[in-house]
Amino acid sequence: MVSPQLYRRAIPAAARITHWSAPDGWALRRFDWKAEGRSRGRMLFQGGRGDIFEKYLEAFAHWHSQGWSITSFDWRGQGGSGRLSPDPHVGHVEDFQQYIDDFRAFWADWVAEDAGRDGGPHVAFGHSMGGHLLLRALVEGAARPDAAILIAPMLGLHSPLGATLGERLARVLGGVGNAARPAWRGNERPATTETRQALLTKDQDRYEDEIFWQTSKPELLLGPPSWRWVIEAFASTRRLSVDPRLKTLDVPLLFVVADDDKLVDPKAALKIAAKLPDARVVRFGKESAHEILREADAVRNRAIGEIDIFLSSRAQR
Repeated sequence: MVSPQLYRRAIPAAARITHWSAPDGWALRRFDWKAEGRSRGRMLFQGGRGDIFEKYLEAFAHWHSQGWSITSFDWRGQGGSGRLSPDPHVGHVEDFQQYIDDFRAFWADWVAEDAGRDGGPHVAFGHSMGGHLLLRALVEGAARPDAAILIAPMLGLHSPLGATLGERLARVLGGVGNAARPAWRGNERPATTETRQALLTKDQDRYEDEIFWQTSKPELLLGPPSWRWVIEAFASTRRLSVDPRLKTLDVPLLFVVADDDKLVDPKAALKIAAKLPDARVVRFGKESAHEILREADAVRNRAIGEIDIFLSSRAQR
């Protein structure tokens, strides 16, 4: 068996990178890595704000070795899926509904690809912003996987003022001038002395894997979010947190949460998980930063082990 580590800086030879056209014609960059032989099932993995699927090749290789077919796509406006701002380094979106519309259409096409054959279970993963969008898509009926995994989901934003005042301030500042301009410079979040790496992962080598991809494919690099993105993130997480449909959502869910996460609010994730009728939570302490699947081996291996146990019990046919 090939070591998953070999794929940290190399696209698997059997994988395909193509483009999928959204209903409005927008091209989203797509990754597919079909299982060898009989497939155990299919996974759709969606990353966070500014992510590219190359960052998760090591994790993909683990599940691929277990017989899963893996698919991912870059969200509209980032990675290889074009830009929604004149500045290619600013992560902009006018409305998070655009993300949901893309996900709904992609999910329908992706599931339809199994028509006429037994493709096994369909599993959805969402990391960070992808976790928020996945849960919102489930609540809104945009997708119906057999099981779903939310990893460090963005179900609340860190703000020194709190979510309510943070959203108000964002609306004030974002309403002055062009809302597509960057909300801050450089780091993953403003008003912090921590390095970008410290916010993402304690594993230096895996952090450098991301730098490798940014250097190798600079066209995929994204910088800070726009003010409109920040406003939309506050609004979308606020609405989802009080959505009554959470209490009746019957998709089995696994939450993987880092209590010391300084990019998203882990307490918000735990509050939402408590509302769901079928949700299990795995928590990490100070040993983990935001990117749990790209953390040091002790954290990453435990997280993957917990996900494997969940998949074995909740994603079988």
